[in-house]
Amino acid sequence: MSIIGVLAFVMALLISVMIHEAGHYLTAKKFGMKVTEFFIGFGKKLWSTQRGETEFGVKAIPAGGYCRIVGMSPREVLDTQDSERAFVKAGVGQRLIILGAGSFLHFVIGFVLLLTLFSSVGVTSVTSTVEAVSECIPKVANEVCTSRSTPSPAKNVGILAGDKITKVDGKSYSEWVDVVTIIRQSAGKELEITIERNGMPIDILVTPASRDLDGKSVGVLGVVNTIGTITYGPVEATAKATKYTGEILGNSLTALFTLPAKIPDLVRQTFGGEKRDAEGLVGVVGVARVSGETAETDKLTTREKVATFLLIIASLNLFVGMFNLLPLLPLDGGHMAVAVADGIRNLNAKRRGMPKPAPFDVERLAPITMVVFIFMACLSLLLLTADIFNPIRLNF
Repeated sequence: MSIIGVLAFVMALLISVMIHEAGHYLTAKKFGMKVTEFFIGFGKKLWSTQRGETEFGVKAIPAGGYCRIVGMSPREVLDTQDSERAFVKAGVGQRLIILGAGSFLHFVIGFVLLLTLFSSVGVTSVTSTVEAVSECIPKVANEVCTSRSTPSPAKNVGILAGDKITKVDGKSYSEWVDVVTIIRQSAGKELEITIERNGMPIDILVTPASRDLDGKSVGVLGVVNTIGTITYGPVEATAKATKYTGEILGNSLTALFTLPAKIPDLVRQTFGGEKRDAEGLVGVVGVARVSGETAETDKLTTREKVATFLLIIASLNLFVGMFNLLPLLPLDGGHMAVAVADGIRNLNAKRRGMPKPAPFDVERLAPITMVVFIFMACLSLLLLTADIFNPIRLNF
């Protein structure tokens, strides 16, 4: 396992935590609140510096970070000069913005990394350039072409290795998979295909042959295309980054809902010797190990390693952002739920002509907070054990 990959992952994780806390810090300062501490990590203080009224620093355990805003609880005793700058004195909207800023920036990080992936680094995919032209359309995988075999439509019309298929029926397609979809739907139907050969466009009429695939008749052209790295222009890269951000967020939400059901499987895999499920739960140590193995393997190019790393960090940020919005204390989503409850209480009091009630005392929910904390701590310990003694293996 490459130490470079692990260190890169740890640095990316700490930077993500710092940006998350910066979201809370900047929005709190924007609304005039007092922030006394901004730390990365927990435990013993390793280094700090005072900047104005805020102490910035690093602590020994790199397991997150925190930003301390005065007056997070109505019970907190404050100086007279700080009382009006307390978090609980702010409006519900401001509190929601401050609490949601961390997750929002996780989403921004994920989107920017995906945008970088599609626009600059590129993704490995089948390209529209022909690598080889088949002699025939085999009915079975190991068929040897003979005079009785179905002729290859591509060979019949003179398509050559090195040709780039740029259009089908006058329409351009940036993804070869989209062209394949058109061809498969066109068995026995004539298509006009534009190829680029030596920089010159050539229009060719071709009728895809019919081949049985899983009981369905599909069109086949008879070409094998090259595998390469594809990058996209700004508009298309933005569209792809937006699409994949949405898909990853959707998958993260599904994973959170199914998390309790996966815990028994993780226990059996950890202590019962079962093979670790690559689609199951994985902890920070496991993701760091995957990053290290990705950096070490010689089966990926440097560009593919960078692309894989960006995808890992983007996915992690999007998942953490979604996880942090769960309406459970001590997560930001739990504090947001309390703020919403305050807003509802304020609205009800206003409708009844009653004075505004005092902010809800979050410390009254300490037992629930402790239950959630213990659950997350136990799950983290289980994941750590699994990632050390029965790690997920990549099939490089």
